[in-house]
Amino acid sequence: MAAMTIWGIAPVYFVAVGFAQPIEVLAHRIFWSVPLLCLIVSLVRDWPTVIRLSAKEYLYLFASAMCLAVNWLAFIIAISEEKIVETSLGYFINPLVSIFLGWIFLREHLTRLQWCAVLVAIAGISWELYIDKLIPMYGLSLAISFGVYGLLRKQVNLPAATGLLVECCFLLPLALLYVLFFSQESEIRTQIEFGLLMFGGVMTVIPLLFFTAATTRLPLVVLGVFQYLAPSLSLIIAILAYDEPVSSSRWTTLWCVWMALVIFSVDGFYRFYQSRSV
Repeated sequence: MAAMTIWGIAPVYFVAVGFAQPIEVLAHRIFWSVPLLCLIVSLVRDWPTVIRLSAKEYLYLFASAMCLAVNWLAFIIAISEEKIVETSLGYFINPLVSIFLGWIFLREHLTRLQWCAVLVAIAGISWELYIDKLIPMYGLSLAISFGVYGLLRKQVNLPAATGLLVECCFLLPLALLYVLFFSQESEIRTQIEFGLLMFGGVMTVIPLLFFTAATTRLPLVVLGVFQYLAPSLSLIIAILAYDEPVSSSRWTTLWCVWMALVIFSVDGFYRFYQSRSV
């Protein structure tokens, strides 16, 4: 609940740092995450795990870091362009993208209900494309980049905080490059503004710790259902707090995705209880 609530209200934070360009917000988010993650890895004494990683595992983490950067930047840009509804759509679609990628790349078996869920979601997006002649680019970018990120992270067996530290270290040169060559073009930040940008590290790391703690205590099927809380909160915030308009075609897409998620959840609970009864 804590992890999903923080992720769900995250758009409020990114609206608050709207005084900065998206690339500046991303640079601060990466930079201030590193010391927090170093502290956590030190507390759990997991540095030997980082040192023992193979070249292949570092390569996978580099690729996952690039996906994470795309995901974070797309999210920040979408918020700056007042498209919070579309970001929530992206994270509603994400579980379905993940199972589809698992079927393609990991040869995971999809049940009939899972196929039905994927096809219903595709139908909703196709309807919006047909009516508005526009692809929900930010939503799909978020869903696909995070889906590919999850696929890559499956190849490296690492605790969440340790893996994120390695990924942020790969991204750190990009953040430093911004500071050295482009930060001079931005306005001088007040202490409050600078403090808000620093807080991006906390917004990144703290919910991850809650989520990691939850994964060790909850069945994956229950965890999967909880993940719908975050985009639901974002959608409510977008409509009630920021008066974002939602077209009829977008509502159709959302209803199709919600229907797909219900089918997906029913299938997950059925297989979970079936495995418990064996």
